[in-house]
Amino acid sequence: MGPRKNTKRVPNFRKLLKTSNVKLANKLKNKQYKQQSVAKKYKKEQKQLRQAARDVSAKVAKPLDQLKRKRPDEEEEEIEEDVLPLDMLDDDDLEYMQSMGHRPLFLTRDLHSSEPIHAKKRKNENKVEKYEKVPRHLQMEPEKELIHLLPIKDKRGIIPQSVEKPILMDEQEEEMTEENLQPEEREEMFSLKEPHQKLTMEELLLMRRQTLQEKKIHIATLASSILTEPDNNIKKLKELRSMLMERDPNVAVTVQKLVMVSLSEVFKDITPCYRIRPLTEAEKATKVKKETQRLREFEEGLVCQYKFYLGNLEQTVKDWKQMKKKKSDVVSLKAYKGLAEVAVKCLCELLVALPHFNFHNNIAAIVVPLMNDASRKISEMCCGAVERLFKQDKIGQASLTAVKIISGLVKSRNYEVKPGVLKTFLALRIKEVEVKKDSEDIAPKKNFMTYKEKRKNLSRMQRKWKKAEEKLEKELLETEASESKAKKLKLHTEILNVVFLTYFRILKKAQKSVLLPGVLEGLAKFAHLINVEFFDDLLVVLSSLIDSGSLHYRECLHCIQAAFHVLSGQGDVLNIDPMKFYTQLYKMLFVLHAGDTNEDVLILLQCIDVMLTKRRKQVSLQRANAYLKRLTTLALNVLPNSTIGILATNRVLMNSFPKTDILLDNEGHGSGIYLPELNEPEYCNAQNTALWELHYLQRHFHPVVRSFAAHLSVGAPSEGSGALRMELSRKHATELFEEFSMKEMTFNPPITSSGSKNKKATTQTAILDSELQKHINHLLEKPFITADLKFAESFRAELQTPPKGGTVAQWLALQPHSTKDPGSIPASSNCLCGVCTFSLGFLQVLRFPPTVQRCAG
Repeated sequence: MGPRKNTKRVPNFRKLLKTSNVKLANKLKNKQYKQQSVAKKYKKEQKQLRQAARDVSAKVAKPLDQLKRKRPDEEEEEIEEDVLPLDMLDDDDLEYMQSMGHRPLFLTRDLHSSEPIHAKKRKNENKVEKYEKVPRHLQMEPEKELIHLLPIKDKRGIIPQSVEKPILMDEQEEEMTEENLQPEEREEMFSLKEPHQKLTMEELLLMRRQTLQEKKIHIATLASSILTEPDNNIKKLKELRSMLMERDPNVAVTVQKLVMVSLSEVFKDITPCYRIRPLTEAEKATKVKKETQRLREFEEGLVCQYKFYLGNLEQTVKDWKQMKKKKSDVVSLKAYKGLAEVAVKCLCELLVALPHFNFHNNIAAIVVPLMNDASRKISEMCCGAVERLFKQDKIGQASLTAVKIISGLVKSRNYEVKPGVLKTFLALRIKEVEVKKDSEDIAPKKNFMTYKEKRKNLSRMQRKWKKAEEKLEKELLETEASESKAKKLKLHTEILNVVFLTYFRILKKAQKSVLLPGVLEGLAKFAHLINVEFFDDLLVVLSSLIDSGSLHYRECLHCIQAAFHVLSGQGDVLNIDPMKFYTQLYKMLFVLHAGDTNEDVLILLQCIDVMLTKRRKQVSLQRANAYLKRLTTLALNVLPNSTIGILATNRVLMNSFPKTDILLDNEGHGSGIYLPELNEPEYCNAQNTALWELHYLQRHFHPVVRSFAAHLSVGAPSEGSGALRMELSRKHATELFEEFSMKEMTFNPPITSSGSKNKKATTQTAILDSELQKHINHLLEKPFITADLKFAESFRAELQTPPKGGTVAQWLALQPHSTKDPGSIPASSNCLCGVCTFSLGFLQVLRFPPTVQRCAG
């Protein structure tokens, strides 16, 4: 058997050339380490060189010529001590050694010493005296700034060069004058100079105003340049944002506020109406046009600066919440609140103005927790911004994010949040949701022809055109409202699920919470959108809340409103008797607030509309009469706008229930008497009373109230003389309530003048009789009496002894149907003439017997 063959292949040249990635990485690391070590070594050498230059410049070297020469006898003595025997040296060597002794070398010379290197120290040298001659530098004396120059080289060697930093001429002159002065004069100059260095308050304010004006101009210049050409001036956005780090403590707070607001307005103007996504690696590698590249750079810079700006705003709010002091101490602790309020305001404006742009969810995550802030101003600001976001959001994407964050906030705080946080749900624009159907049933369908139909009915060219037409129609359907409508319904359904989840959690776990009124109000608004499966349980919960007696009357109104909203929609199929809710509302009518805070009347009008008008087929006549009577009584005790709303509701009830006109008759119908204090509308016998309140309302000071009262008094006709004006009859009761609101404490409509002065004068003269006018003038001509006047006794005396000028009694005696004996007037007569009315008024003043009520005329 032969030798075993070696199966291992010899690597070829190409494989030998290949190097593994690990080796390449190690090679790169070694190269980087070597570069770093070389750089460190170079930095160390440069540092040592600079330190040596500083040490040399601290003590200026003196030339050798200026050194103190020793006396000749001393030099000879020293030379004799150390000199070598001359017979051992040649003449040339001796001359060379002597010449070299007087030449100091740079390598053997101490840089800190100005003496030659061959000079020896004397044995008897006084070290203390030498130390005293060295100048002392106090620590309070400021170090002089030096500028290091390139060293020079002469016959003595290399000499480092440095120059002091030049001083202004004014400062140099002051220093020279101070040096030339005597100590006493210098002290006087300092005493005179100190007050001028301290600026007064007016000068400081003027300086601050000038600095602030310069900053404002700079901010305005940058902002205007950015708005003019955003694509080319995107770098100035960074410069404007850098002004948020203002270092001047006198204007730092004001400048930061101005920059925050300016950046907010700039971003709202230059931000595109679409979301900017980051580019992929493939998109970055591809070559594009210059315009496209410029647009990409603009978008990238805009998103980057917008992100940093939001980070600055968030950090400002966090610093205020945590009460942390900045390292620079530029902004005081008291100024943090003002800065935080401006930052929150900017965040709220960006939340509302840019719901489509990047980082909108991040802004919502900052703003929503601040809705429950202890500061009332910040809380109201954030709640208002979220409400505006809900009102203007048509699709629902931004609203869904905010609703989820609010729901999480309420749950995390264990339902201990401000009521305003939950009341923002009332601003949601949700009118319809997605019912349990297939998505194909929701989207509108387009009937397209099948292939067999096309083959049978169309030619080849027609089929080709039909195919292109159907493709175009499909693309149009994708871009039109059909797709957006399906998306909108889906988002609204998800929003409503989160809202009802929050409401039901509070009803189950926190019924005594301050959030309960907001929950009931929200249920009253969105109850018609609840699934039918929850109707029974929800009505049971609402009924138990009313029976508990722990609710305020406003909360009870919301409970009743929510219950009837449930029953009015899909709840018609439920077999539930709502008599308990009717009784509760009838009982609460006289509990409503009648003062300036009469907003509860608006909820009452909505409840009446849902309970009686829209369910008139399920309401009995006795119940309608009872509500009509009690509402009319309530109209006497509330403000004009509430009265108008109630009378408008009564008008609708009288038209919905025509048989309620029996309340306009004085005679009773049926047995029993009306029991106004009974809180059962079915058993109070309202049909046996009359709407006498309308008679008083016709004398109301408000003209619209008078119009409604007169209209209802004649049976609320739609035509004829008793019909209501068109602008009043076409409006709903709630609209009239809002139109004639008394919030501004002004008359609506305004009071007009009652006519000209001449007309008023003629009216007054027509009322007064000539004889009576003469008597009044006679009494006015009498002198003023300071004694106590008894008008009744003097008037009776005048009636018994009438004066010559004529009295009222004489005037009454002259009438044909009057008599001096009031008791002789027949009781059967029924005269309503002006004379009898006038005389009866005076007889009542004179306290005649009550039988004097009629005359025979």
